[in-house]
Amino acid sequence: MAPAAGEECVIIDPGQDAEPGIEEILARHRLKPIAVLLTHGHIDHVWSVAPVCGAKDVPAYIHPDDRDLLSDPGKGLSLGPGQQLFGGLEFTEPDDVKELSDGMTMTLAGMDFTVDHRPGHTQGSVTFAAPADDDTVLFSGDLLFAGSIGRTDLPGGDHSEILRSLERTLVLPDETLVLPGHGPQTTIGAERATNPFLSGLKPAPKGL
Repeated sequence: MAPAAGEECVIIDPGQDAEPGIEEILARHRLKPIAVLLTHGHIDHVWSVAPVCGAKDVPAYIHPDDRDLLSDPGKGLSLGPGQQLFGGLEFTEPDDVKELSDGMTMTLAGMDFTVDHRPGHTQGSVTFAAPADDDTVLFSGDLLFAGSIGRTDLPGGDHSEILRSLERTLVLPDETLVLPGHGPQTTIGAERATNPFLSGLKPAPKGL
């Protein structure tokens, strides 16, 4: 995400084989990355974080409850006894890791990102909200999708907890643009009206 072409930018959730696409986008728009933001620690969201951060000499930001997944992503998967992740492929966390906390606001690349801890998919799942034009864009990770929500059957998942996280997210205005970790973009209003997994949920009172 960047305020404009030729500016600084942040990279969010660089997954497997993300590096060529990132390089193409950076070159095409003349962008300079200054940070990598991680919505959670699952392997499909952090696969390329160490090489991307190392190549660009930038920090990675992740919630402390998911930090151990950077170097041991198998903890976030249901592996059988003796089963190795990708044949024993080893992962390491970037040299510079900064921990996120609930409610913090970070100014990066000239943009303000509000961090909200939203556990349930993983214990350290977060969302990032940032102003975009006259509205707000929400990077929801695997908390909320168009027509669905994140799975809770993997280690660290908790269905009751993700429902509480969704209730806290529904306080956002209907026009909030949601960019999920997978699938098409949507809005809070569209999901409130049509997402069957949100049926019966009410926006949580402020402060909860």
